[in-house]
Amino acid sequence: MDVVGIGVDLVDVERVRRLLTRRSTFAERVFTPDEIAYCSRQASPAECFAARWAAREACRKALGGVREMRWHDVKVERAPTGAPSLALSGSSLARARALGVSDVMVALTHERTMAAAFCLAVRS
Repeated sequence: MDVVGIGVDLVDVERVRRLLTRRSTFAERVFTPDEIAYCSRQASPAECFAARWAAREACRKALGGVREMRWHDVKVERAPTGAPSLALSGSSLARARALGVSDVMVALTHERTMAAAFCLAVRS
């Protein structure tokens, strides 16, 4: 397995909380229906949404930048064990294929005020 790129991003949870409150379309513009349903069930939805937003930015960085990336091009999914993974589509998938990337691995973390994501783009 060869590492093609790495990306990390840090998001202020309070900023996301304000966006969710003040901008009625924010969640739908940035997150998929599955992500919205999952995060809305959590004790602190803003932390959950912030981590997923960080994952999108970290993925973009791991792929060396994706100019035409739309927010829904990167989706955070969860395995039955709870482990997160990324599903790419659109411009993000096209960029990954152009680089020969077979997977973009992700790690998420969040704490009351901050959420972070780390991505590793690899080729088999």
